[in-house]
Amino acid sequence: MRVFITGASGHVGSALVPELLQHGHSVVGLARSAASAARLTEWSAEFVRGDLDDLDSLRAAAEAADGVVHLAFRHDAMVAGDLTGAAETDLAAVRAIADVLAGTDKPLVGTSGTGLLGHANLDRPGTEDDRMPGGYRIDTENFIIDAAAKSIRTSVVRLPPITHSALDHAGFAPSLINFARRNGFSAYVGAGTNRWPSVHTLDAARLYRLALESAPAGTRLHAVGDDGIEFRAIAEAIGRGLDLPARSVTPEQAPEYIGFLAPFAGIDNPTSATRTSELLDWHPTYPGLLEELAEDFYYRTA
Repeated sequence: MRVFITGASGHVGSALVPELLQHGHSVVGLARSAASAARLTEWSAEFVRGDLDDLDSLRAAAEAADGVVHLAFRHDAMVAGDLTGAAETDLAAVRAIADVLAGTDKPLVGTSGTGLLGHANLDRPGTEDDRMPGGYRIDTENFIIDAAAKSIRTSVVRLPPITHSALDHAGFAPSLINFARRNGFSAYVGAGTNRWPSVHTLDAARLYRLALESAPAGTRLHAVGDDGIEFRAIAEAIGRGLDLPARSVTPEQAPEYIGFLAPFAGIDNPTSATRTSELLDWHPTYPGLLEELAEDFYYRTA
């Protein structure tokens, strides 16, 4: 299968491209810089220059492919606080891709987050059947799922707040580590008993490949290894890694000490991946988050 990937040189993309190539697929990645293009070439993948705002390039690359994986997101805008702009760019890009895939039955695998379910005030772990009516990034997720009615084999992989590995240089874990360095302590909000799921990058990459190859149309999937770790335990693990104390902050103080993560740091997001595992025979095999936070690679690179 010839696969077009947005975000191909990013965190998850850097695991997915080799995963696909090793399983006999060819890859064309969207490269917004010369460095990204060089990286894809080094991996024996092809590239097209462009970014998420270049809708014509997205359409052309998607039309020429046998399947599409959409990983890219304007994280720069999210970190700057422009959540609306980041989400609007994401939705426009997906609409452009879906325009040329309609009627082809080709696979389109999109990306969302389990953290969105944390705002649904569920009294149980979130499941793949949980759907929210709309909102930040939810509009894109729902659009992709509903596009199955246009004869596109759509699926969405919901990533947890922390997708971790030595490939993670700019995700939520390195961000928490950098905030702790700056603060002189590792912060958690309130009692810190709210739970975050996580997954290893290589396990997530394998799920994207399985979704591309065989997920039924209109399927939501959960890339979850650890189904819910108390945020305080995450903060304490980071504190041990930096030889710093862990300390509670109030929700009002969170923006000062956790920056752009403040809106997410207090959510309770236990999440099940049982149906995903059963549907695609996907079973995480790599180390969990707390195990990796005990290693030194995060503290060398964050």
